[in-house]
Amino acid sequence: MENIRNFVIIAHIDHGKSTLADRFLELTGTVEKRKMREQVLDSMELERERGITIKMQPVRMIYHPNRPESSRDEGPERVLNPDHVLNLIDTPGHVDFAYEVSRALAAVEGAILLVDSTQGVEAQTISVLDLAKELKLKIIPVINKIDLPGARAEKTAEEIQKILNIEPDGILRVSGKTGEGVDNLLEAVVKKIPAPGGKAESPRKALIFDFDYSLHQGVIAYVRVFDGVFKKGDEIKLAQSGAKFSIQEIGVFKPERFSVPELGAGSIGYIVTNIKDPATVKIGDTLVSVLNPAPALEGYREVQPVVWTSVYPVKEEDFSDFKKAISRLHLSDASFSFEEESSSVLGRGMRLGFLGMLHLEIALERLKREFGVSVIAASPTVAYEIKFKNGETKIVFAPSEFPEEHETVSVKERWVNFKMIVLSKYLSSCLKLIQLHEGSVSGSDSFGEDRIIIQAEMPLRELMRDFFDELKSATSGYASFSYELGAYRDADVVRMDILVHNDRVPAFSRVVSRSRAEREAKDAVEKLYSILPRELFAMKIQASALGRIISSRTLPALKKDVTGYLYGGDRTRKMKLWQKQKKGKKRLKEFGRVDIPHDVFIKMIRRS
Repeated sequence: MENIRNFVIIAHIDHGKSTLADRFLELTGTVEKRKMREQVLDSMELERERGITIKMQPVRMIYHPNRPESSRDEGPERVLNPDHVLNLIDTPGHVDFAYEVSRALAAVEGAILLVDSTQGVEAQTISVLDLAKELKLKIIPVINKIDLPGARAEKTAEEIQKILNIEPDGILRVSGKTGEGVDNLLEAVVKKIPAPGGKAESPRKALIFDFDYSLHQGVIAYVRVFDGVFKKGDEIKLAQSGAKFSIQEIGVFKPERFSVPELGAGSIGYIVTNIKDPATVKIGDTLVSVLNPAPALEGYREVQPVVWTSVYPVKEEDFSDFKKAISRLHLSDASFSFEEESSSVLGRGMRLGFLGMLHLEIALERLKREFGVSVIAASPTVAYEIKFKNGETKIVFAPSEFPEEHETVSVKERWVNFKMIVLSKYLSSCLKLIQLHEGSVSGSDSFGEDRIIIQAEMPLRELMRDFFDELKSATSGYASFSYELGAYRDADVVRMDILVHNDRVPAFSRVVSRSRAEREAKDAVEKLYSILPRELFAMKIQASALGRIISSRTLPALKKDVTGYLYGGDRTRKMKLWQKQKKGKKRLKEFGRVDIPHDVFIKMIRRS
């Protein structure tokens, strides 16, 4: 185990993490030159297209500082007895995928803190760094992109010194693009990150930090072995579920799966379980021996969705395929939740819970690309904790289920605590934006020469109301942001209903801030007025909240020429037909029913 080093790279989006990982793979000869391409570890097309990491990816590299890569042996014996084994887990940089990062941190002993010299330290990087410190990981600070003309390495070094409280000579400088300084960084990984603990002779114990699924092989567990040695054919048990299986295959990542005879203490690799029911395996569970089970590892905290949305197949008859696609997506992304629901208008669907808006967007895009499923996604919502007058307390997600004000004792909503790093010249704009979104600032501090770090809080509901886009606009893109969930607090919100021809349409209901109810009502009524087809009678489109109608418009009746087939003759005949039409329209207005077309529902509930 003395020759093993397990580590991750902590970096913000676009700070060059994937490019640096490419240089590691080249320098260690892990990937042949003819197979090298940009973002090797980003296996999804969507990751390469967007330039972001979505899914963690482990890779095992063989490294010796003084040995040329041409001497590296490809055989399994060489893999088992290398000079140095470097296990890197490539992780996402966006806050929405922080759960992926936290799982990787629990499987390693060290982390490279990578900071773009043109951007400086970002808020999300600080949040992940705090978690790494809690786990007592060894941190190696690195300034990247030193080859760029706009590099400000000295300023960036000052910011790193401030958050790590270290001397400047302890900060490495590299260029992931040109490879400058990368060899020195790999040497630092070997020298500074401690070898993993654990004992080969102890009872087997491994942490499942991720898994994949194969129709042929069942669940393929991604594991970090803490004690003992795992071999093909071993009888293993899941500590939480109690499920037992015989190891079908065992191996490491190069970065594709590569079979080896065994995985010992300190190793990172995969185990093929042949378990066909994916619900049996939980991320964070411990693999132990059936005959001599070791105590379970602590595992992970349960992930908490932040934002929910109702999703329906475009065609109701496609629900079965849609449901299968959701289940298969969940196998590769266990951080979202789902449960079945139904709508009187859109039919059967799913209510999905995500860790943020980007997470939601990526998941819906993957449904379309990877599974060929086209869906309708409703506007995202957050959860409300409601205490009723009958003493019952309930968590409500769907706006249509939100009770009337007279039925409740209290309504609470989730708040978030967040950090924001901005240029000093944008401070005033950011403070106004926070206030506009019902937030409050708890503190601020200078961060480097021309930047400020702001600590603040706001309702989660407001965070999801285009706050990210407005922040980018207010700072010309020069701002970074990270948040964590806080407690539930009293909420001053009301349910706004939309009525068409005096009938409430539940699918159009939404929960809004009391202070913005009239503005939201007007916008909703105007939108429906512009897309709803006319009928032969005039229709009222109204928005109600606070026990009254707060916005209203009347859609004029569709004009029909009932005298068009007449020509010449007495005007009396035309007058009789007009009177008959007038009476008919009056009767339709009183007793007529409006059938709202399917596409109108789609346009009204679709996310902006």
